[in-house]
Amino acid sequence: MLPADTQGSFAMADSIPVLDLAPLRAGMPGALDILGEELRHAFTEVGFYFVRNHGISEALLDQTFAEAARFHAQPLDAKLSLKINEHNIGYMPMRGATTRVNAVGEVALPNANEAVFFKRDLPADHPDVLGQVRFRGANQWPDLPGFRTNILQACAAFEGLGLSLLPIYARALGLPADYFAPFFQEPMFTLRMSHYPPQEPTAPENEYGIAPHMDTSFMTILAQNKVPGLSLRLPDGRWLDAPAPEGALLINGGMMLRRWTDNRFLATPHRVINRSGRERYAIPFFMDANYRAVMKPITADGAAGRMEPITYPDFMTGYQRANFHHAAEKSEEKVQLQGA
Repeated sequence: MLPADTQGSFAMADSIPVLDLAPLRAGMPGALDILGEELRHAFTEVGFYFVRNHGISEALLDQTFAEAARFHAQPLDAKLSLKINEHNIGYMPMRGATTRVNAVGEVALPNANEAVFFKRDLPADHPDVLGQVRFRGANQWPDLPGFRTNILQACAAFEGLGLSLLPIYARALGLPADYFAPFFQEPMFTLRMSHYPPQEPTAPENEYGIAPHMDTSFMTILAQNKVPGLSLRLPDGRWLDAPAPEGALLINGGMMLRRWTDNRFLATPHRVINRSGRERYAIPFFMDANYRAVMKPITADGAAGRMEPITYPDFMTGYQRANFHHAAEKSEEKVQLQGA
């Protein structure tokens, strides 16, 4: 049973709103507008929300966590054979990224985690793969029996949930329920499978599993973790250790959602510190609009937005170059070659 309070009509879990999809999935009249109101509250007051009765089985989530552990248990050489590339696909070694562009506060030390990234599984003969379109490359799969099948199953489930939530986002903004549908024909997504080793008690104060930051995405879906470590900063400045109510998924918006909504919706900072003494794994799923969709800020009165329209590759190219060490190194190599 999820905890609730009696403040207003919103169910809450330790200050984080809880949206129940059961009425919507059952086709109850008015459920979409009620959920839209609850989502608007979540994104203007907190920036995170839980969703329950979401349709993704605990067995699938457990299997995906197990696959994350299985991947990271491989020898380092096996993981490095899939080293992350310009498409942000593949393995990023321990401390392979420093949070800069989306950092909150001073830039900390490189993040104390390793991760592997998978995107939509495009075939080798896909035009975007053949054309070497940035962020539209083929996945790099480890030599682990059943791994690819299980990960694709998880991605399909997360994507399905994300698409089912879009009408709620539209109603939260006072838009027709199908407003976002044209933008999310074959949406961009990334499944990040992270490993956070236990941080030593003597570790510097500015060393984090992931430093305080805002996500880049339109939508991040995060399965609940049995090992604590995630905390988020509420608008009043308090850091809240994220609860893990049984059967719920935690969802937040990032810089893309904030930009697209003309800064009306929050991109709430969060961080990971693993001082649990145990290995910690995370499987966040980041979903964005179609690669070529032009996202013009959605203003309250239809006037021009604060920011210029933008596309996924425009935004992500600059972010990756600033935050990921492998992308910065490639940029430096390109400059050196151009100057040779």
